[in-house]
Amino acid sequence: MSTKLSSITKKKTSEKKFTPRIVVFACNWCSYAGADNAGVSRIQYSPNFRIIRTMCSGRVTPGMVLKAFKLGADGVLVSGCHLGDCHYIFGNHRAIENFERTQAIIKTLGLEEGRLRLEWVSAAEGPRFGQLIDEFVGEVTKLGPSPLNNSNRRK
Repeated sequence: MSTKLSSITKKKTSEKKFTPRIVVFACNWCSYAGADNAGVSRIQYSPNFRIIRTMCSGRVTPGMVLKAFKLGADGVLVSGCHLGDCHYIFGNHRAIENFERTQAIIKTLGLEEGRLRLEWVSAAEGPRFGQLIDEFVGEVTKLGPSPLNNSNRRK
């Protein structure tokens, strides 16, 4: 009987729950401030992400997103100011163009479209930032590990 119990214990420890790695490119003026607002307000949300502060969401190129996937990200979120509120006037319109180009590349590589997301978050939307992170982590968790990720962390 102890053999049965030890095999069950081994099985449970070998079956680790998948926790996705998320990279968030957040614009300095709105989205990063929204993330800061969420932290200051002590809003609870998933810790499965790393945030990269950019001056503008329009500066996030397809190459930056692909590098994040290459380095082990399971999902990438690009976040900027709401349309019409961009500090650089047209930056979020450029973000849309870059995002569409990136989506086309992602599709060509065979990645699911749900691994890449573009959202607008203002500095005053801390609760929305937390909710957005939780939703995206949940979506990427359902998709599982990225097929582009070659690391040994999920055997």
